[in-house]
Amino acid sequence: MQKLFNLYFVVFLLFITNTDLLFSQKTKQPTSAEIYLQMEKLGVLGSALYVAAHPDDENTKLIAFLANDRKVFTTYLSLTRGDGGQNLIGPEMSELLGVIRTQELLQARSVDNGHQLFSRANDFGYSKNAEETIKIWDTDKVKADVVWAIRNTRPDVIINRFDHRSSGKTHGHHTASAMLSYELFEAAADPSVYPEQLKYVKPWKPQRLFFNTSWWFYGSMEKFNKADKTALLGINIGTYNPLLGKSYSEIAAESRSKHKCQGFGATGSRGEQLEYLELLKGDMPATKSDLFEGINTTWSRVEGGDVVLPLWQQLLREYDFKHPERSVPILTKIYEKIKLVKDQFWRNKKMAETKDLIAACLGLYMEAIADQHKVVPGDSLNISFEVTSRSIADITLQKVSSIGFEMQSTSPLKLKNNVPVLWTDTIKIPDHTAYTAPYWLTSPHELGLYTVEDQMEIGQPESKRALQVQFTYFINGVEIPFVKDVKYKYNSPENGETFRPLEIVPPLSVAVKEPVYIFANGSSHDVVVSVHAWTSHQKGIVSIPLPEGWSITPTSYEFELLQAGQSQDFTFRVTPLSNQSSEISITPVVQSSGKTYKKSIIDIHYDHIPYQVVLMESAARFSNIDIVTLSKKIAYVMGAGDEVPTSLKQIGCQVDLLKPEELQSDKLVGYDALVMGVRAYNTQEALKFKQPVIDEYIKHGGTVVVQYNTNSSLITQDIAPYPLTISRDRVTVEEADMRFLVPDHVVLNSPNKITSKDFEGWVQERGLYFPSQWDDAYTPVLSCNDPGESPKNGSLLIAKYGDGYYVYTGLSFFRELPAGVSGAYRLFANLISLGK
Repeated sequence: MQKLFNLYFVVFLLFITNTDLLFSQKTKQPTSAEIYLQMEKLGVLGSALYVAAHPDDENTKLIAFLANDRKVFTTYLSLTRGDGGQNLIGPEMSELLGVIRTQELLQARSVDNGHQLFSRANDFGYSKNAEETIKIWDTDKVKADVVWAIRNTRPDVIINRFDHRSSGKTHGHHTASAMLSYELFEAAADPSVYPEQLKYVKPWKPQRLFFNTSWWFYGSMEKFNKADKTALLGINIGTYNPLLGKSYSEIAAESRSKHKCQGFGATGSRGEQLEYLELLKGDMPATKSDLFEGINTTWSRVEGGDVVLPLWQQLLREYDFKHPERSVPILTKIYEKIKLVKDQFWRNKKMAETKDLIAACLGLYMEAIADQHKVVPGDSLNISFEVTSRSIADITLQKVSSIGFEMQSTSPLKLKNNVPVLWTDTIKIPDHTAYTAPYWLTSPHELGLYTVEDQMEIGQPESKRALQVQFTYFINGVEIPFVKDVKYKYNSPENGETFRPLEIVPPLSVAVKEPVYIFANGSSHDVVVSVHAWTSHQKGIVSIPLPEGWSITPTSYEFELLQAGQSQDFTFRVTPLSNQSSEISITPVVQSSGKTYKKSIIDIHYDHIPYQVVLMESAARFSNIDIVTLSKKIAYVMGAGDEVPTSLKQIGCQVDLLKPEELQSDKLVGYDALVMGVRAYNTQEALKFKQPVIDEYIKHGGTVVVQYNTNSSLITQDIAPYPLTISRDRVTVEEADMRFLVPDHVVLNSPNKITSKDFEGWVQERGLYFPSQWDDAYTPVLSCNDPGESPKNGSLLIAKYGDGYYVYTGLSFFRELPAGVSGAYRLFANLISLGK
């Protein structure tokens, strides 16, 4: 029984505790008012689960309200990590974008005080209906993950962001998330459903399931305002919280603004705001104004809670905002009484909350800081410790113990008020320590599902850190442990004290300098491979294994890197032995001391999220392409961020990145073509006044290629020499048939003859945000559509203007070119070669 209890406790710590979750963030010391709010929450034993498909789908207003007004344990279950979206702040796409969006969700939850979980489902890109989504996802595994989340968070109420009855009306992922939640509402209580989970959790039956409707589902705010809402539950989430100094709408705006890579900055509002919910399962609260009406969320819901209840009431009654430390004696009593509660879920959760309150009231600070941010198994690491109690309370640091490594034992020490206890230790990283990596990226994955075998990792936002320290205190005679990750800390000139996670890395990493190499017409290419040593005295051999039909000179290099942090580049001359088009994926290999290394280390650094390090197999794509490019000098205006300029350099173009302010007639005259990056007219405010200059450039023989923009948030409607209207039309099936509307058009024939073969091997989609209306001056060149839909003819529009050409295209070149899709290169070469 004790073993089972310990297992449940470990599960609880992984899924419930928010302490130290944002690994590289400085521990935030709550104010007296925030401490009191946490004390109020200590008396609430209710749980809510909000379910949707992606980061930024969640209703942060409702989450902020539930977590801070109703004070229930509030979790957002995002089935995916948003890997298939676009990135407005940098070049990261696919898995790396998913890493960023995971962290943005955690930042959002740190603002609205919710918690975050995921499933193994992969965001494979836009899906037009739930049936397609469910077909691509391994639905049984995703169902298991939803049940796992329900059993771990034990919600009294589940809220769906989307309508399970709306397949085909919104993103298929959206509807699928609601369908799964609706289906599994009862299943989580059935012990015969995913019985393997019952080793860790118990079956659970929520009491109510709601759909969080809004004006969007009615088509417009006007229609929503006129709709009969008498059958809906309405909640005023515009309430002001004086303890936080903000309304929940203001908190929600701050939370939503953490989704920076999606451009979802929001402005807070004040005043009454109603959220409406439709009951799908369970009983409707009588007053239709409180989700939890009739559900016992007090200490009386659990056996043994009747002893805790009066102590909690006393805690609130006697709280001194100027002296929070005076609450510590009663908090330690509450801690001891909660230990006796038989309900494991609420016992473990409330013990953790009480510990955090004790530390907050004491002003208790503790940290374990490494002297470097990357370390190799087997190497030594210096750790600096600090413990400071900023109160006069009776507290003894009983011991400091390690998790994941060995360290010197410590002796009990009575802490003095505001006197830091500092010491250092040198430890050895155990040889068997696993390398740091996002757990869902450590194995190859399918299109619709990440591979995660460890049940304890499934759903977690992040990987558990390998090195931790447990600080154990006697506080008023009660033993209380706190676990902290070992981190790295430095002073940033811009941001001051800054924390980074401690990464466990292999002794050697290897990376190909470019993700794609284009071998135009069988030509040779220099391929540069970089080997980096993360510890000293590393030597070995680096090579690029190639299949038949390719030659490489030399076949390998020997290297010796004497110092940690040293790297060396090696240049291989690679030549395809055939003029026939072909594409291969390659992985460089490093052999050293009898071991093989193929991983690269990718750093992701943005100020609004913790520093991320991703360990992934190094890879590049070699494409031997029959291609001719007539335009050699290209001006490129970046939009939201893409890798198209790098791709154009691969086919021999000189690409100059210009700011919108630099678009002047005398400067553009020297360029063969001007290319606008993705969403340039959504993100570059200075383009608002540049269309006359661009039109003049076209009129005098220039070629302009504009890649996709969204139809909302255009900085100007004046984006072309002739009118066109951008719509939400898109084709998500990457294999969709491409029909040539004007087979003899120059863009399909010169300098490269485009055939149906050039549309093979495309990734994720054909394109998005196609124009739906355009002036007769445009020639629609291609037509495509998803199954069962009408033809979409706006993916590639070309207009002659003066002596030049204007091109608008929603085709996903920003995905296809970095993926090395040969046909996309050939077609894009034709676009920029128009008029040459």
